[in-house]
Amino acid sequence: MKRQIIKLITTYAIFVGIFMLQRIVFILCYHNLLGGIGASGFFGALWHGLPLDLSVAGYLTAIPGLLLTASALTGLKNKIIHNAATAYFAIISFLISAIFITDIALYGFWDFRLDVTPLFYFASSPKDAMASVSGWFIALGILAIMITGFLTFLSFRATILRKSRKYSHFNRYTTALVTFLLTGALFIPIRGGFTVSTMNLGKAYFSQNQRLNHAAINPAFSLMYSATHQANFDKQYRYMNDSTAASLFAGMTDKPATDSIPQLLNTQRPDIIMIILESFSSHLMKSLGGEDIAVCLDKAASEGLLFTNFYANSFRTDRGLVSIISGYPAQPNTSVMKYAGKVEHLPSIPRSLKQNGYDIAYYYGGDANFTNMYAYLVSCGFEKIVSDKDFPLHQRTGKWGANDEALFDKFSEDYFAAKPAKPRFSIIQTSSSHEPFDVPYHKFDDKRINAFAYADSCIGHFIEKIKTSGKWDNTLILLVPDHYGVYPDTDDQVARHQIPLIMTGGALRLKGRNDTFASQIDIAATLLAQLGINHSDFKFSKNMLNPASPHFAYFTGPSLFGMITSGNCLLYNCDANAIISDEGMNKGENIEKGKAFLQKLYDDLESL
Repeated sequence: MKRQIIKLITTYAIFVGIFMLQRIVFILCYHNLLGGIGASGFFGALWHGLPLDLSVAGYLTAIPGLLLTASALTGLKNKIIHNAATAYFAIISFLISAIFITDIALYGFWDFRLDVTPLFYFASSPKDAMASVSGWFIALGILAIMITGFLTFLSFRATILRKSRKYSHFNRYTTALVTFLLTGALFIPIRGGFTVSTMNLGKAYFSQNQRLNHAAINPAFSLMYSATHQANFDKQYRYMNDSTAASLFAGMTDKPATDSIPQLLNTQRPDIIMIILESFSSHLMKSLGGEDIAVCLDKAASEGLLFTNFYANSFRTDRGLVSIISGYPAQPNTSVMKYAGKVEHLPSIPRSLKQNGYDIAYYYGGDANFTNMYAYLVSCGFEKIVSDKDFPLHQRTGKWGANDEALFDKFSEDYFAAKPAKPRFSIIQTSSSHEPFDVPYHKFDDKRINAFAYADSCIGHFIEKIKTSGKWDNTLILLVPDHYGVYPDTDDQVARHQIPLIMTGGALRLKGRNDTFASQIDIAATLLAQLGINHSDFKFSKNMLNPASPHFAYFTGPSLFGMITSGNCLLYNCDANAIISDEGMNKGENIEKGKAFLQKLYDDLESL
């Protein structure tokens, strides 16, 4: 009996040891990002990540515990049980190795620990999911998984899988009972104790340095936690009772129009071209205090209307597109775009415009099926969706398909050749300023900066074409990034989420700079209100030009939300239920409002 108990305890200890070792390797791999953490930060990450390690180890030890129980009942010479245990440890060894290596590889690109997001991307389009990395990088990753998995399995084979002697009849049943009870006791570390609160990612958060918190997270737990929180949304992020949340949320919604709303347009039904810019940020524009890189955007801003306190709602394209097109806030732990049945019920700018006499079209140089985007666009009412398959092979030179120059040329050719009887709404989604930043342009040595400058130049050339086409006077152009910026690298989530919103075109009447605090979800209400189109179904969107409406920016990222007003800037860890930062003259004013907004968002997500 003693030997069986030791085997069970050893199994659990090996799993915990593997996860601790993985954490040390993670810290060593990203020591530059975690620079200056010192011994206290290092051991703090190990200690505060231990509860997650203990929890995952409990899950993984449960099946070996049951096999040990069965082996005690049947006698240890049972080859079926031994072979089952060998197969289990082989599979688990390579599984936890794959999770570990994938997490290590992706963190440098995405800045958050592994969740179901890459699985969603890979399932929708493996080619695009791998577009940001080179072939050798993938091959090296696969080799690392194989080596790590093999070494992990050897550790189990040398300890747990060694055969033991046969027990007496009495010992067999006693051993079976004890191992079964010990296996049941794994419920304690799995759940995280006996308190009301169950194990969650928040257990690992201990520092104001978010990268230290990331270092403490067990990637296997993060993946499992994310996978189990893709349903029952009305049970997530419960910060207050429903009536309190509803009351606070009512104060954050759009208000009836007033006579003091400025007139944005010269005409009631202009052609509208929305250009969604891949990964752009305010830091690329000199007019917003950034670097002198996006010179064409700066020129468009100087000739049109620039929103200076504008923010992205999320960190990935699938989330950002829904925020822009449907006025629907991004979620911290899922993407509504993956749920085909839910996106059908979302409002959208193109559908509203189509119902009011507009022809609509979508242009993208990449794979429109990536992240379930095609199904979403169809649900928005688009019948004309141009994507990579509509470009000749010689123009699909980038890993994401056709580059931005070919994209704008294709749109221009179709747009100028048409003789429409209706006003037109078109969306052009760029992609060249995405990793790996390979573009046919050579202005800057830095690949990222050069890619942004290339995309900016394509936009500038396109705007000049519109100006000389005879269509400028009846055209409104909106330029907005799809999500937060990838340049420069910064841990400042607020600065990273700040992006430009630019309106230009001959149909634009209102020009200059607008300092209203807003985010991508507010484009819908603002645009539709100016066109005299009802936007009441966009419940999260606010008219930025209506002084009676509340003005704030709201964004989410993995495990966090941010809410920014003129007097307060809040960052909140929504898993740990703790403030990351709370600054400004009106410190504390956004905490309960931000929680209520997220809670009502998840109520709505469940009801879709």
